[in-house]
Amino acid sequence: MFREISGLPGHVLVIHAVVVLVPLLALASVAYGVLPRWRSRLDWAVAGLAVVTPIATFVAKESGEAFEEALRQRGLGGELLRKIEEHSEYGSTLLWFTIGLAVAALLLLLVTSGLARVRALPRWLAPVLTGVVIVLAAFALVYVYQTGDTGAQAVWSGTL
Repeated sequence: MFREISGLPGHVLVIHAVVVLVPLLALASVAYGVLPRWRSRLDWAVAGLAVVTPIATFVAKESGEAFEEALRQRGLGGELLRKIEEHSEYGSTLLWFTIGLAVAALLLLLVTSGLARVRALPRWLAPVLTGVVIVLAAFALVYVYQTGDTGAQAVWSGTL
């Protein structure tokens, strides 16, 4: 299912969505948390990105594993295999940080919406969730960079 899209390796196509969506989710959710005046403009963008980004990241991870398996079947080994395994580890970690960021962003949306205020949530909850979003956004940005960098090294270092 994740191996090919119109005859091309699916991973090569899907990763571009992740490279765009993860930083967008990180920046939009941090902006939503730290800039209360912008919340009414960012709420739908954050909600949409929080749903779509983990899905795209999951598809990229699964398609990468299918691509790696296809390369193994062709006799992949040595230094290239080590680079691809490192890339795969970064991608797996990125998925978890992306899921965490998405959940934290959605919780922040709920806590700061008028619906949540009716339920009398503690006042400290929004700032704490904003802090969690900032930390998770930083990790997601670092891991999207590391994942992309190790993947690019595997492809462009002349070994693939």
